[in-house]
Parts: sequence; structure tokens; C-alpha cells
Amino acid sequence: MRISLPARPDPARSLRERFARWALARHGSASSTLLGQRNVYILPTRAGWFFGLTLLVLLVGSINYQLNLGYLFTFALAGSALMSMHVTHANLRGLELSLPAGDPAECYAGRPAVLRLRLRGGRGTHWGLLARLDGGLPATLDLQPARQVDLPLSWTPPRRGLLDWPALVVETRYPFGLWRAWSVWRPPGRLWVYPAPAEPCPPLPPARQRPAATGTLHRQAGSDEDDELRPWRDGDSLRRVVWRKSRERQWTVRGAGAAPASLRLSLDWEQLPAREDEQRLCQLCAWVLRARQSAQPWELRLPGRALAAASGDEHARECLRLLATWGHRDAPPA
Repeated sequence: MRISLPARPDPARSLRERFARWALARHGSASSTLLGQRNVYILPTRAGWFFGLTLLVLLVGSINYQLNLGYLFTFALAGSALMSMHVTHANLRGLELSLPAGDPAECYAGRPAVLRLRLRGGRGTHWGLLARLDGGLPATLDLQPARQVDLPLSWTPPRRGLLDWPALVVETRYPFGLWRAWSVWRPPGRLWVYPAPAEPCPPLPPARQRPAATGTLHRQAGSDEDDELRPWRDGDSLRRVVWRKSRERQWTVRGAGAAPASLRLSLDWEQLPAREDEQRLCQLCAWVLRARQSAQPWELRLPGRALAAASGDEHARECLRLLATWGHRDAPPA
């Protein structure tokens, strides 16, 4: 019988995570941040530690053999390393980080999301900058003095829902790679992660008839309109609109007799052949994207939640957000 032992925690990784939590708690989240003495940290790299060990060996050899040129060479290298520490630290100071204003970020599960980081340079040139989101791909650039650049950063969310952006790390190892200066920042805002749409998209369910709205506006006495007037309904032609009797949010159209019933789609959870919840959410997401391309209104029905029939991009966004948070504690109230 084989007994499995618990995995040993990585001390270095645990120390890095504790430091990252401490740095985020110390500086918090803000719309922008300016890097300076209080939020830029610096430590030797692996090459720096090896370089220091080499200097120690040179110093011991110079002392043992009383080599004046050895002393000169050792202290010259040590002075260069100390000067590079100040250059590395100053390469991040004065850099401003922010996010451009725009629509809420959104993506689909399993696909990378893009965060556009705005960097504004200080008085000097910032060489060899590297920026990355925690768990994302890094991006590098050189920033000229007082210039502003938008840098796209890619990150793949671990799940669907309404998520916070991960911690952002900006670092540099310029000029010799002996020191690593970095800063940690939590970008503001949140990310909507929708279920991945099923591919291929299942066919839409057949549209059902919706009874016509009750209540019509009849023509006034002495009017020159021959037909009765009624409120605007989906599918009515613009030629029937009576503009002089229409209001800002309610159009009035001509209609003879009773209006025909309109069609609508019902995207119902119970109509899906899949058994797993995530597969059903993916199929519903594909249906919502397909229905958005048509002019017909559609309704969305989930266990315990439902959205009334409507159409347009705003309704599609509400449906996708409901699918993203369904079954989560952070789901919006009904």
C-alpha cells in the first residue's frame, strides 16, 4: 500500500506571496499610482548574487596573495555594482501607472483578457521596462521622457463571473541585470468573464407568438386619420409612424383593426440537451450571441432567474452577465 505524503510548501514562493500581499495592503488600489521611494523595491538577481560571490572570492584571493591590482579590480567592480543599484532604482522612479477610461472589460472563459495599461514617463528615459499581470504574459518597452504609452497586457481568467484584476508588477533590471527593481499595483475596475460560447452553435429554438398588447389609441373626433392609432410594436414599419402624435419614448402608428401577434424567442434552460451546468451555460451564451444578430426579441430563462423579452446590445449584455454570475455568490439580485 502506497502512502502519499503531503507536498512540501515552497519557502521562496510563500515568501513572495506574503510580500505581495503586504505590498498591496500597504499601497491599496487607486485609479493611478506614481512610483517613488515608498513603492519601489529592489533586490539582487541571481546574477547579482553570483556576482557578489565572485567579488568575495576575488577579495579573499587578493588578501591571501597581497595583490594590489586585485584590490583595485575587486573594488572597481564592487563600485560599479553599487552604482548600478542606484541606476536600476531610479529607472522606475517617476513612472505613473493608470488605466484609460472606457467600457467595462469583458471576455469569455478560457480566452485571454486584455488590460490596457497607461504609462507616463518622468524626467528621464525609462529603459527595459517589463510589465505583467500576475499569471499573465509579460510585455516590455522603453519609455522616453514625459511620453505616454498604452501597453496591452494579456491575462487568462481562471473562471467565469465578475472578477477583480490581478496584481500588476512593473519591474526593470537595467543596466547590468545585477539588481531587480519592481513595484506592485492593483488595477482598479473589474472584469466580466462570460461562459465560452458553444461551438458549433446549436440551432435556435422556434419562435413563439406573443399576444398583442392591450389598449390602443383611437383617433380623435375630426381627425383626418382613417385608421385607428396604437402604440409602436416590434416589427412595425416606420412608414406607419404618426410623428406628430408620437412622444419621445412612445411612438404612435396607424393600424387597421387588431394588431397581429408578434414573435419572440425563448432561450430556456430546460430546452437544452446537455446535462452539465457549464455546458448548458455555454450553449445559452451561443444562443444569446446568435439572437443578438436578429431583430426578434428574446427572453432568457434560468432556474430561479429570468429576463423579460427584449432585443439589442444592452439586453444581450444583461443576459451574458446573468450567465456569467449564475450559481455564484456574487450574482446580482433578481
